[in-house]
Amino acid sequence: MKYIAFLSMFIDHTNKALIYPNLDGGALNRLSDFFDILGRIAFPIFIFLLVEGYFHTSTKWRYLVTLLVFGVISEVPFDMCTSARFVEINWNNIMFTLALVLAMIWVIDVLKEKMASLPKALWYFVSFLIVAVLCIVAMNASLDYEHHAVLIGYFCYIFHERWALGIPFCYISMFKEPWALLGFGLTLTYNGERGKQNKLVNYLFYPVHLLILGIIRMYLGI
Repeated sequence: MKYIAFLSMFIDHTNKALIYPNLDGGALNRLSDFFDILGRIAFPIFIFLLVEGYFHTSTKWRYLVTLLVFGVISEVPFDMCTSARFVEINWNNIMFTLALVLAMIWVIDVLKEKMASLPKALWYFVSFLIVAVLCIVAMNASLDYEHHAVLIGYFCYIFHERWALGIPFCYISMFKEPWALLGFGLTLTYNGERGKQNKLVNYLFYPVHLLILGIIRMYLGI
């Protein structure tokens, strides 16, 4: 499932970096629209797997730090790919978004344990406040997927053991991207088992493919 998300992400970024700047209203537009559909599959899978990773990792701090480190590594390639500039402060890469979501569910999960003796409604209220604040943070920090990611991450956490019930809430959270339903649908095929993978390759794929697309875009001057 993760490699399906990688392919979707690559298609999406290729579309944004190399096709968007050359749209002419003809066949290229139709190709771009098709790539837009395929590109919407990635994010729901990545955010779903992030939450799954939270519940399965034994070292949450290392998970969080790794996301932040690769966020820093990926920022210049991301800016090159999305804006043909080395620095663009108005749009920051998805690694920072995932780190924020991970930190959010970690805090909320710890509070759930600390507040176990209190009415559960109080914990929900506090968690709603945290989500609201982090939605504002994500928007003001210009993180990729902004508040949509925060909301989806929260619902993935809340409905972790009843995921099918959570999909409608997640879908509503990014209703402007109707084809994201394809990605949410694919998460239903998850069997709870981790497939064979290489962690380093998984993390490097993001900055490396962005760097390649960014170099091509800047070389072509588009």
